[in-house]
Amino acid sequence: MATGLSQKNKERLGKSCNTLVMLLCSLVLLAPMAWMISTSFKLAKDVFAYPIQWIPQTPVLENHIKVWTAGDGFLMFYLNSLKISLILMIAAPLLAAFAAYGFSRIAFKGRDAIFMLYLCLMMIPPQVLFVPKFIMFEWMGIYNTHWALILPGLFTVFGVFMIRQFFLGIPHEISEAAFIDGAGHFRIFFQLFLPLSKPALATFAIIDFTWTWNDYENPLIFLLDKKLYTVPLGMQNFMQEAGVDYNLMMAAATAAVVPLLLVFFAGQKYIIQGFASSAVKG
Repeated sequence: MATGLSQKNKERLGKSCNTLVMLLCSLVLLAPMAWMISTSFKLAKDVFAYPIQWIPQTPVLENHIKVWTAGDGFLMFYLNSLKISLILMIAAPLLAAFAAYGFSRIAFKGRDAIFMLYLCLMMIPPQVLFVPKFIMFEWMGIYNTHWALILPGLFTVFGVFMIRQFFLGIPHEISEAAFIDGAGHFRIFFQLFLPLSKPALATFAIIDFTWTWNDYENPLIFLLDKKLYTVPLGMQNFMQEAGVDYNLMMAAATAAVVPLLLVFFAGQKYIIQGFASSAVKG
């Protein structure tokens, strides 16, 4: 009996140590964000005060107000990023789910070989494709438009791979029973697979939104007109104009993080469901 209690105590101690380590790691990771938010409410003279003032002695809202009202229009950059990111967050998972269904449920000659070739595209650095895409977009007439960012973003190898793996975990008996009842592939896909794959779709939608929102290289290369700039380019332009006004920069950075947090918290329950279902399957 004593041995049993001792073993339980060891397990509790191990869990407590793991929790403490994870808590310390979380604090280290959150420290830069905390400093960013704190600095956005500080006066310029308090930014580099030592020791660090995590809670400003005289908090001000002037920095946040100036971000939205001064300069070349941070609101315009914000709306551009929202437009592109929301379109891709909705369309990219749907198209990826279509391809994933074909690779997981429709048997055709060479399917696995084509899928492996498709996965090989993940090994190609995106920078290698900048020149071919530039030439193609110029020929199509979409260079220096948001379509140059939206069209390539609709098709993602990672999304197809991720959702296909989820579809493979759905029992074949479900689709076979639907076929017996007279349902076709489109009906099975929309009425069975899409509802069942909400956790995977939500997870990829959040990842895709984050990728698109934080993308810097593609807008830098394919956008020339300042009115089309996204938040990363707008931040760069804003920082160049602001000079060494770090509290103003941090206010802009804080505003840029808000949509990412909102999207994550909105889809959080689906991510948890995905992890829980994976654990049950395992």
